[in-house]
Amino acid sequence: MGEIKLSVFTVATPDMGPGELAAAARKAGLHGIEWRCQDVPENRRNEAPSFWGNNRCSIPTRWEEADLAAFREAAAGSGMESIAVVPYLKPGDFEALERVLKAARYLGAKMIRLGVHGYDRSRPFPELFADQKTYLKRAEELCGSYGVKGIIEIHHGTIAASASAAYRLVEDRDPDRIGVLFDPGNMVYEGYENHRMGLELLGPYLAHVHVKNAQWTRSGETREDGFDRWLCGWAGLTRGIVDWPQVVADLKAVGYNGYIGVEDFSGEFESGEMLANFSAVMNRLL
Repeated sequence: MGEIKLSVFTVATPDMGPGELAAAARKAGLHGIEWRCQDVPENRRNEAPSFWGNNRCSIPTRWEEADLAAFREAAAGSGMESIAVVPYLKPGDFEALERVLKAARYLGAKMIRLGVHGYDRSRPFPELFADQKTYLKRAEELCGSYGVKGIIEIHHGTIAASASAAYRLVEDRDPDRIGVLFDPGNMVYEGYENHRMGLELLGPYLAHVHVKNAQWTRSGETREDGFDRWLCGWAGLTRGIVDWPQVVADLKAVGYNGYIGVEDFSGEFESGEMLANFSAVMNRLL
């Protein structure tokens, strides 16, 4: 069995360009990079770097080959592997999906993130579920033709907020082409299940893991109906609710040997220190 390796999703390092990020990841002892694929709005390019705003480590959605070459050269120059292209796709947008698959193939990345329907009570779950299943069936065909695995992320606010919900979406798909990104930090917000049970349930569909943490706190406000208002927010890797020593033990127990990638939104450390801290904590646990 191979060893678990460490990666970084560049949404979490918005102040670094591709070359700087790759060098910092290498210095921290990481092995792979998940490249964010999203446009930076023109009116935000002069703002301070931010995760979802002026992120300097993002592949444009309408990329040219020269754009991709800069990311490929950044990874190669630091001896890093480009393991994934991570866009913000919408289910049913197959034109955008194919562009992402082409980018992944150019970069030598083995995974991309697929779209998942959000859930906000405006559309019934059965309707969203059926539409998602249809999307994943076609996505599987496209992913297979490019030799790139499509993964859906366990994420709060979507119809894949837990391991069991994600499993229902992918259970009739080929696990060599379609998989699940396990994200315990997101499950603090919504979708928590015993992590070992969730990993066992996912079985061959477990394709990747994201590492971050979160916590619930009282807001100090009471609603008009008398109930306290609670808020969930990001926390430092060792400061939140996710018991990462237990999660790592569970990953080992199920024989996981893929990547685990940092996606820390806490702001506890600046980017370089965040990568070093992630590496130190995970290597200690591994």
